[in-house]
Amino acid sequence: MPRTKLLIALGLMLSPTVAFAHTGHDHAGLLAGLAHPLFGLDHLLAMLAVGLWAAQQSGNARWVLPLSFVLSMLVGGLLGFNGVQWPVLEGAISASVLALGLLVAVAVRLPMAVAGGLCALFALSHGVAHGIELPSAASPWAYTAGFLAATALLHAGGYALVRLLPAATAPLVRIAGMGTAGVGVWWLTS
Repeated sequence: MPRTKLLIALGLMLSPTVAFAHTGHDHAGLLAGLAHPLFGLDHLLAMLAVGLWAAQQSGNARWVLPLSFVLSMLVGGLLGFNGVQWPVLEGAISASVLALGLLVAVAVRLPMAVAGGLCALFALSHGVAHGIELPSAASPWAYTAGFLAATALLHAGGYALVRLLPAATAPLVRIAGMGTAGVGVWWLTS
């Protein structure tokens, strides 16, 4: 039954809605913010990996890792909106994909402060990228709400994937981590 509810909720969230046809609202900013993490492979892989890694943890780390990522990404987005330039931004994003993939692949459990700090550090670069790429006609607030919501959904998706699959599939999650790390290596070396 929980899987059915999850699928129904995801279907409703992803379905078109008549409410977006009303004028006077900044749905374009919201939709642009939602789209950025979902359709940028670098962001998609990193954010799913955070959810996967959180699901491999125990206790409070299960929510601290995604929460630290989302909060730090908000800070990075605000920095990006204000024109902060990070000369190695794409390299930092690729390195975050590599590192998060490795963390999932080895299912490492670090002290919570270290794990949360790593998530926050990785998220900062993703947030700056989102902030820099704010569409000119979009409201920064709606755009921010969109990319934060998409990020949280991706974290939840990665987390749910690990939690809903049978324990026997744990090696597949680690293989997904290795694949994610491999993509990070490829981006860093190309």
